[in-house]
Amino acid sequence: MVWVPGGTFAMGSDDFYPEERPVRTVEVDGFWMDEHPVTVSEYRRFVRATGYVTVAERELGAGRSPGAEYRPATPGSLVFHPTPGPVDLSDCRNWWSYVPGACWLRPEGPGSSPHGRERHPVTHVAYEDAEAYATWSGKQLPTESEWEYAARGGLDGAVYAWGNDFSPHGRLMANVWQGDFPWRHAGLGPLERTSPIGRFPVNGYGLLDITGNVWEWTSDVYRAPEPDRAASAVCVPLAVSLAGPLDRRAPLPRQRTAADTEAGTETGTEAGTDAEAATVTDAEDGNRVVRVIKGGSYLCSATFCLRYRPAARQPSDSATTACHVGFRCVVHPR
Repeated sequence: MVWVPGGTFAMGSDDFYPEERPVRTVEVDGFWMDEHPVTVSEYRRFVRATGYVTVAERELGAGRSPGAEYRPATPGSLVFHPTPGPVDLSDCRNWWSYVPGACWLRPEGPGSSPHGRERHPVTHVAYEDAEAYATWSGKQLPTESEWEYAARGGLDGAVYAWGNDFSPHGRLMANVWQGDFPWRHAGLGPLERTSPIGRFPVNGYGLLDITGNVWEWTSDVYRAPEPDRAASAVCVPLAVSLAGPLDRRAPLPRQRTAADTEAGTETGTEAGTDAEAATVTDAEDGNRVVRVIKGGSYLCSATFCLRYRPAARQPSDSATTACHVGFRCVVHPR
């Protein structure tokens, strides 16, 4: 883990997507953060020690909650498939599919394995899978403000975790999609899936792969200033979008507007983004909880989903698992 010193920073961005607005001043206490996303080998040690079974591996009715009613009956997960040519970018089903049998041990489905990817970030983990690992390791999942503050690495207001230039001196700084999404790779050293830890430079706090490679879970419940915009974010599909008809105009299930609750004071590690400040779902009845994920992934493209930036944020169903979502943990000093 690396030490992230506390401080005050400008959270969010007014220059890109509406869910990142407005920019506000936030104060964060110091904390320890995993140097890199939890890897396949690290998650394997957890599973071997505890016998834990991930959400993507469970039969329906075997504790697959919350949100089990929104998932297909056969255990599996969401897998990306490149298309043979240009497609309608308004329908994520053109490149996402629910693959029975896909999970952290079978990243592309039956017949695949993580062999040779032990130092890659673990994927196909739901929020409760990440939380279970964090608890076992004596850690926690970061809040959204903690994650963003750490990702900025002291470069307050910069576009990327390394500055304002996407490729300084022609160097690729993160594993992101270059070319025409979702069918053609191009540019600087394109990668077809996740990359091993350490392939790209650290940020100002010594964190690896803090943007790109995989999205990362945070502990915050998702809040959007314009709720209906969340449903149109197809970079991270909700399970219900693939299990049934896609209605991108509809709000997230049980979603409230920010006016439904009083906004919290923008200070402290929760910084007005936690469930107490403003929530978009009612989690008490076991229904879906939509959480914030951060950092973008190897599928983010400048022409489609420019979210490999510290300020970027997306909603993700807590019960959804996919081939481009992972996590890292934090520890707060006592």
